[in-house]
Amino acid sequence: MDFQDKKVLIIGLARSGIAAARVLSSLGAEVTIADQKSAKDLREGVKTLRDWPIKIHTGGYPVITKTKFDLLVTSPGVPMRAEPLAQAVEEGIPVWSEIELASSLTKGSIVAITGTNGKTTTTALVGQMFTDAGREVVVAGNIGVPLIQKVMGTTPSHNIVVEVSSFQLEWVHTFKPKVAIITNITPDHLDRHINMENYINVKARIFANQDKEDFTVLNYDDPILRKLAERCQGKVIFFSHQISLDEGVFIKNDWVVSRLRGTEQEICLVKDLKIPGLHNLENAMAAVGAGLALGLTKEQLHETLTTFPGVEHRLEPVRELNGVLYVNDSKATNPEAAMKALEAFDQPIILIMGGSSKGSDFSQLAKLIKEKVKHLIVLGQTADDIISAVEQNDFKAVYRVTTFEEAVNKSFQLALPGEIVLLSPACASYDMFKNFEHRGQTFKELVCELA
Repeated sequence: MDFQDKKVLIIGLARSGIAAARVLSSLGAEVTIADQKSAKDLREGVKTLRDWPIKIHTGGYPVITKTKFDLLVTSPGVPMRAEPLAQAVEEGIPVWSEIELASSLTKGSIVAITGTNGKTTTTALVGQMFTDAGREVVVAGNIGVPLIQKVMGTTPSHNIVVEVSSFQLEWVHTFKPKVAIITNITPDHLDRHINMENYINVKARIFANQDKEDFTVLNYDDPILRKLAERCQGKVIFFSHQISLDEGVFIKNDWVVSRLRGTEQEICLVKDLKIPGLHNLENAMAAVGAGLALGLTKEQLHETLTTFPGVEHRLEPVRELNGVLYVNDSKATNPEAAMKALEAFDQPIILIMGGSSKGSDFSQLAKLIKEKVKHLIVLGQTADDIISAVEQNDFKAVYRVTTFEEAVNKSFQLALPGEIVLLSPACASYDMFKNFEHRGQTFKELVCELA
């Protein structure tokens, strides 16, 4: 689309909305940005746009008609059923996500990563692989920086590595990554997607526009993804830690091995991976699949796999004090992510969990808590649900607190040398924090204050 003189309405005055507004305005569009929050609540965002020729509408949305707007761009935080989006659809106005807009302006090869868990680590790892190999790289998306903020000025030689959430995939139409990765699919965000079928279908949009020249990297050990492969038009590269694949990336004699196009290669010893845990082994294999698809050598892959330290807020060691290791896993915003964290350690664990609800079921996590956790500290909106789930498994060592400071202090009192204090909330953060990063940073500051 030529955006010159196009009338564009952006819904949501947060990071991605502000970035989209600036880019579209620079391309000559007549931009209006709207948010239901008040001008007072949005004062920082409004301030960043004050020198731009952009109309700002706060405290609600303007009337949406086809005569007023040619395109609506929505932020990922806005549900599909929100009134302005429904009005645009009814009026026949195209609705795009920020990812759709950004990809339409991108000149490089896109590697898009989604999944319920592991997508941030996999995105950062793939980006580091290309960086270490001397490629021109952009890393953006749900990982922190909106893609639209990074795409202007990209060239055909760029590798654009983007983390994509299910929310961002709701309004894609032509989005076509050269490589699409889905790490896994387990129940999440069902408060928004209503049921698993909807959630799976939204995730599948990541490869919907691919063709036979593209690649789709999927977790063979996930039965949902094994079935989803039947819908892929690109070349499927499976990865598995459970079985030796005829074609794909797998484990053989304690090595990460690839077998693609008739060639088998040993990439890296499992024990030499820098990032811990079975889930990170899966993330590494997914990254290997993407790297090989775009021409990286086994030597280049080995270099990154053995040096990459992981990402902030995901099994991040914070401090060792009195023989106790404190670990920040604030990125674990659903039960499955917390289960992967628990499985990464053999030591006794003092677990801090709880937060705002996403409609999750804690029953399977509760069974693993009975097996792996010595003491459980709970707080937040979901505390009652978590306590109910663990009590059904006859787990009694539960302590309920009301603040993060209480939680960290309680863990300090309970932990003995050789044990681990693990923040892995299994819930979203919005009942107490701006986001999971804010939660993780608060945890780290409190841990560093312990004497």
